[in-house]
Amino acid sequence: MAWGSQSFATFLILCPTSFFLGVLFSLFPYDYPILWTAAPSLPEAFTALENHLLTLHASPPLIPRILHIVIATGLLGFLFKLYKPSESNMLFDGASLVLYMIGIIVYVTNIVKGLRVVSSGDYGQAELVEGEVVMGAKAGVDIEGVKGIGREDSLRVLSASHTILALVLVGVLVLQAGQWYAERKERQEVERMTKEKAEKAEKGKGPAGTRAQVEKKKKF
Repeated sequence: MAWGSQSFATFLILCPTSFFLGVLFSLFPYDYPILWTAAPSLPEAFTALENHLLTLHASPPLIPRILHIVIATGLLGFLFKLYKPSESNMLFDGASLVLYMIGIIVYVTNIVKGLRVVSSGDYGQAELVEGEVVMGAKAGVDIEGVKGIGREDSLRVLSASHTILALVLVGVLVLQAGQWYAERKERQEVERMTKEKAEKAEKGKGPAGTRAQVEKKKKF
């Protein structure tokens, strides 16, 4: 792949990744009192996070559509970079794509599902293998060995999912930066070797050219 198109594909990857990190950073003030403080979490902290998540889930349909378009933009960037891939693309972009897909899985399975639970308020639901829903777990009752988690634990799981997703996206940025650095060092090494080869060729031509001129003068 040409360097210009590869740079554009990298741009398509970095922009969505940075965008999602910004969204997660906006959630950090709500997650911090729940996950990252040694003191017991106050009820107000859970209420603040819950209200914020309710606002997010109740946003107009345009908002999730934009979010999904940004996700697809990142996948499109990986598709461009992995078309006729080099060894560098297979290593760095392949690992980046794996992390990106892990982030999508965390988003779909944990965050989207968590937002639906917060909106419905059914924190104590527990699903059996057969698909039957147990509502009695709200009271902390263990029914047939299946126990649902309460409101606070559900919100903690959502906060932890935000942290996991942020770490995954940071991993994507680190891999892309590592690829840029590796390719930059490779280009510098190729340029150095080409320059040394050209200098050796000039040195080899020097004496031969001098001898040819001397022989030409002797003939005249």
